[in-house]
Amino acid sequence: MNFPKLIEGRLVRRYKRFLADVELADGSIVVAHCPNPGSMKTMKEPGSEVWLSESDNPKRKLAYTWELMRSCGNMTLVHTGRANAIVAEALHASVVQELRGFQSLRAEVPYGKSRIDFCLEFESGPCFVEVKNVTMSDGDSGLAFPDSVTDRGTKHLRSLMTMVSEGERAVLLFCCSRNGATRVRPADEIDSIYGATLREAVAAGVEVLTYSCNIEQRDATWSIVLQRPLPLVL
Repeated sequence: MNFPKLIEGRLVRRYKRFLADVELADGSIVVAHCPNPGSMKTMKEPGSEVWLSESDNPKRKLAYTWELMRSCGNMTLVHTGRANAIVAEALHASVVQELRGFQSLRAEVPYGKSRIDFCLEFESGPCFVEVKNVTMSDGDSGLAFPDSVTDRGTKHLRSLMTMVSEGERAVLLFCCSRNGATRVRPADEIDSIYGATLREAVAAGVEVLTYSCNIEQRDATWSIVLQRPLPLVL
């Protein structure tokens, strides 16, 4: 997936959860939308290199959106809303080996009282896929999820378990959008309930797939692609 044209800057601060002050190359300070609801525990160091997109929509309150940053030495996706598009592109390109061969793909599919990110239709029946964006550094090249307590994430796991109990195929896909990642684990020290529920879901038959991403710049255009499977350490 290619990003729109991005503008480089330096992070001044992230605050009020969805706001960030960024210093641009000319020394001006702009307020950018931070489309990341997590704590960004390892991703808010002042002075970090960041990249913003700019919108010309006059109806927007903030013209700038925080897209990428260099965190702990590695390029990292900030805009969590991009994760589903990254995964959809990878699914269509048959990058996710466990999910190859589907006939159709639908997004934001209702299931009971919830919505699931994707429903893939195979000859054998449907497969429901929930996507989670993973960015928090666990030291060295490891990642951990979540970076804050996520009741919503736990609810999604229970929905996937319900699907399996009803005879459906259910998949949780961790989109690891930090360059250099080699493994992922549940962040029990942050949300022990999520970690326990993840292990329960695996035991119940929910498939958990963990894939790395690669972020790079070529000819002034930034891109991010889902790349290869990573080990999940439970």
